[in-house]
Amino acid sequence: MFPEKMTNFIEEHHVLTLAVTDGDDLWCSHAFYTFVEAEQLFVITSEDKTRHATLIERGNNTVAGAIALETEKIGLIRGLQFKAEAIKCDRSLFNKYRFIYLKRFPYAILTSSDIWILRITEAKLTDNRLGFGKKLIWKR
Repeated sequence: MFPEKMTNFIEEHHVLTLAVTDGDDLWCSHAFYTFVEAEQLFVITSEDKTRHATLIERGNNTVAGAIALETEKIGLIRGLQFKAEAIKCDRSLFNKYRFIYLKRFPYAILTSSDIWILRITEAKLTDNRLGFGKKLIWKR
């Protein structure tokens, strides 16, 4: 079961940073996401021509990412780091996850982007509200 504190933090935000590599090149990007708690995964959109999608398809589909709360107050620092398997949705998965994404971002109906899922394999939430440097760790 995914920890409730992680789920709550994830659901308070809507943009993640995604880091990818093909072994030679390295890149990061930002993406709007929706979270599917029951499956411990993010749903994002991207086009094949983007650098991050190209790197995922050329290399290893293991990616890393982060979601951060911007604050200057040390006692309020919170952030999630994660490792995931990036999967481009084929026709069998596309409609299911596109519908989930569109529920949160209805304006995305105007794009023809691909749907990707990021199946979380590991996550760490830092939450200074629970104590300085307090971390919650989850692994699949």
